[in-house]
Amino acid sequence: MNSLSMAKAYIRQAEERKKHAEEAFESGNYPYVIRQCQEAVELSLKAALRIVGIEPPKLHDVGPILRKNKDLFPEWFRENVDKMASISRTLRRERETSMYGDEELSLPPEEIYSKEDAKMALEGCNFVLKNCKKLLEEFIQNTSSQNP
Repeated sequence: MNSLSMAKAYIRQAEERKKHAEEAFESGNYPYVIRQCQEAVELSLKAALRIVGIEPPKLHDVGPILRKNKDLFPEWFRENVDKMASISRTLRRERETSMYGDEELSLPPEEIYSKEDAKMALEGCNFVLKNCKKLLEEFIQNTSSQNP
């Protein structure tokens, strides 16, 4: 499977996770919103890296790799790299806690995350996914116009 196919698959998977995050938000399962948003952001950014020919590392936060290689992206995308990397880093820090809670304090995830936390995660997820989808669409359009 080539990088473009993988990028498309990652975006599809990110969209599915975002859908589940929105459903979880509606039902009040805020920790699950955080987890699904983290995964959607991770997949979206890994798709962006694949689009520019970078094999993403097996890390949950690829923000530093995105920043390091920002010159490979179009100007409009570069302008958003710092924000997207920040969203990725923030959600990455919550990955395990959103699933397992805080074991040291004996707090389950439901006692840690609020509706506001989930709302912020969804907003960040939507921002990252929107930009990465646009990048993919532009890449496909540019590739097809170069190969009539």
